[in-house]
Amino acid sequence: MSKVKVSVIVPVYNTGKYLAECAPSLLGQSLPEDEYEVIYVDDGSTDDTPNRLKEIAAAHPNVQVHTQPNSGWPGGPRNLGIRHARGEYVQFVDHDDMLGSQALERLYAHAQRNNSDIVIGKLSTTMARPRRLFRHTVDVCTVENDELMQALAPHKMFRRAFIQEHGLRFPEGPWIMEDIAFVSAAYLKADRISVLADYPCYYWLKRDDGGNNTGQRFDPRHDFWGNLRTIVRQIKDGTAPSDDIDALQNRLLHRLYHVEVLSRAREPEILREDPAQQRPRFEAARQAALEEFPPAVREGLPAVSRLRAELLERGDYDGALAFAERVRDVKAHGEVSPPRWEDGCLVTDVTLELRRGDGEPLALVERDGRQYLDPALLAGVPGTEDGWEVRDPFRLASAELVVKDRDRDDWWYPEGDLDLRLLPAGPGRSRIVASGRLRIDPERLAGGRPLDRGVYEAWAFVQFLGIDRMVRLTGPAAPGAPAAGPALTGGRIALPYWTKGPGQLTLDLGERLRKLGPDTAKAAAANDARGGRWFPLPYVAATASATPVPLKVTVATVTVTAHLVPAPDGTTAHLRLPARLDLPAGRHPVTLPKTDAPLAYVVVRDGTVLRTEGPAHETGTGRRILHSLTDNPQIRRIRNRLRGAN
Repeated sequence: MSKVKVSVIVPVYNTGKYLAECAPSLLGQSLPEDEYEVIYVDDGSTDDTPNRLKEIAAAHPNVQVHTQPNSGWPGGPRNLGIRHARGEYVQFVDHDDMLGSQALERLYAHAQRNNSDIVIGKLSTTMARPRRLFRHTVDVCTVENDELMQALAPHKMFRRAFIQEHGLRFPEGPWIMEDIAFVSAAYLKADRISVLADYPCYYWLKRDDGGNNTGQRFDPRHDFWGNLRTIVRQIKDGTAPSDDIDALQNRLLHRLYHVEVLSRAREPEILREDPAQQRPRFEAARQAALEEFPPAVREGLPAVSRLRAELLERGDYDGALAFAERVRDVKAHGEVSPPRWEDGCLVTDVTLELRRGDGEPLALVERDGRQYLDPALLAGVPGTEDGWEVRDPFRLASAELVVKDRDRDDWWYPEGDLDLRLLPAGPGRSRIVASGRLRIDPERLAGGRPLDRGVYEAWAFVQFLGIDRMVRLTGPAAPGAPAAGPALTGGRIALPYWTKGPGQLTLDLGERLRKLGPDTAKAAAANDARGGRWFPLPYVAATASATPVPLKVTVATVTVTAHLVPAPDGTTAHLRLPARLDLPAGRHPVTLPKTDAPLAYVVVRDGTVLRTEGPAHETGTGRRILHSLTDNPQIRRIRNRLRGAN
């Protein structure tokens, strides 16, 4: 019997249709069936889930099903799954999510290479922004890696012996944030943590019934604040206290403070929730902040977050509300240069900044050698009449470019970093700007592999002064218009364009939604080239290594297969037509599907292609005489004999 490499543990409760959607991704893994097992633990379902599980187990020998009385939360079922697991590693999966088809094989191989205690697989999701943690694959790190605290969901692979050695267990019962308690404890104990960022391993999907949202955090059955305090104390017990804002303990607590505490005092929550409910949450957050978090955590926040913390900790709900209203209107703004093709990559230069609701840059005001937040952001906020100092404009600041696979909800990070700097914004004022170059390489962007056929959108994520925003990279061209010429890359046609509506820079690979032809009608009409069967298309970018792409074209009334082929210079493409066409002698238009305007004209005689011409090719009287001479069979025979004699 083969060694069980991975045990997949899936807690289920009244799963319904989601069980059928998740199961194929677990049972169709590339890892051989006898090398992994799937352990379903039913938490006392009252619907037909038990019968569905029996059917799955009957059809798959590597599936176990266990049941227990309802506990009200996933912690207990996960612990039961750990007790029954036989794998060297365990992977936790929720019943309404999915795994990539090669996830277990790749995660296990990465764990083996690095002797990992924990392996975090790339997360794809419809419910959260892309995570910087998945920008690069990491062989080995520890809890010192600050990005780890941005990934506290349990959907990871853990070495089972590591779990047993340290007695790691999920809190049981209706225990909100049980995943954060387990994962943060594991981070503190782990010697070797790895990140697999070059393959989408886990798909965390939004349910159409809203069953996996976080709206139940403050359900009276859940002691949210008591649980948070337990997790904070667990981190304190595992780290050394320090007044240094960059000490490990303070960095680890920053995530909990920012996400679980300050969320009660900032947009969108404080603006969205009924004040009758939000005010008690605000006060509970205040008490937790003052009693559990060292002052260095607050002092280490960027300027906007530090002001939120100040308002929270002095109990100024109305001030926090007013500040949230100002910050809500701040938007990220991106400017891009006209895109172009360079060395097989779609390239554009990008500049990013934050702007106020009135469209003006969010500025820093310089006074007496110090910098202060934009006064427009402080209007109506008590205690800020003399301004709010920005001690370090780049504290926890970042900006990054990301490309979203619209079909699969995968996020990919192009190579290269953006530079952050302060630029003038008028007398005594400055603004934070991120700038750099976006390079979309269709043949390497997907973790070093070619992107799949699909549609890819260009985005940016900025985090300045404690304000984080996603922004579409848009351009000045008319929405829906081409963003750059087409390209031949990896045996596919790549078509950049600006989307309708927001005008977002988008790349269609393999003609997923757009077709070659309509986007290039003007460029084709201006083509004045002349060739034989190989017709130059100077507006189609290509590389010398590009693979020819078959292309259906219509010549007069006959549809044939032509090919787009990289030109010898390795920068443009040629259209290669068949040598013979079943057409009468004459000059016939060549068109692409869904395009009326000719791409070219082809001259045929005796069923043989003599030459091709661009729509703008000169066809005056003198050229017609020259063409008639060169097309004459006798002239061609004499010319060929003379060439042979030489």
